[in-house]
Amino acid sequence: MTKAEKVCFTIKTLQELYPTIPVPLDHKDPYTLLIAVLMSAQSTDVRVNQITPLLFERADNPFDMVKLSVEEIRDIIRPVGLSPMKSKGIHGLSKILIEKYDGEVPQDIALLEELPAVGHKTASVVVAQAFGIPAFPVDTHIHRLMYRWGFTNGKNVVQTEKDAKRLFPMELWNDLHLQIIWYGREYSPARGWDLEKDIITKTIGRKTILNEYYLKQKKT
Repeated sequence: MTKAEKVCFTIKTLQELYPTIPVPLDHKDPYTLLIAVLMSAQSTDVRVNQITPLLFERADNPFDMVKLSVEEIRDIIRPVGLSPMKSKGIHGLSKILIEKYDGEVPQDIALLEELPAVGHKTASVVVAQAFGIPAFPVDTHIHRLMYRWGFTNGKNVVQTEKDAKRLFPMELWNDLHLQIIWYGREYSPARGWDLEKDIITKTIGRKTILNEYYLKQKKT
């Protein structure tokens, strides 16, 4: 299979598996999505979805959020981890949204990245999922699968994002980044990986990865 054929096979398989694509983090507007994505750093979506309702009950917009102290926010979001940094970020960015953007979330990745505790991946998720602007946020699942599939050298997420944007059509980016995340969780996890269920990797996977897998299977 050529690289182009492998890309086509991947897209087709993902579209068949995930014709409708659920968004992992519960939210109702760009602001609540921004807060949820910020909170998801080094945490699980399940955990974040348990905690955001408690926070949004108190404050689901920047105007109400700044009325809470950083300590109050930290107490609510403590279970998601990294709460000192995240609570400062949530309070700080809410203040900036009010002062600079009339409480609205900007639709530009560069402007979002200027906000406290908002990195490139968070900004990319927000523009893609809240505004439908093409972006390709790379999380650990996408980074792992792009390497397993031989679509990137896997050196870092910056390179993986560049390779994904180069290989996949722009109009599919927003769907694909979510489809790959779901596929990674369900069929191609980091631990407890069963290659027989992982149709994409089994069909187009990097030879060294496949050989390594089969070698391990022989030893067990």
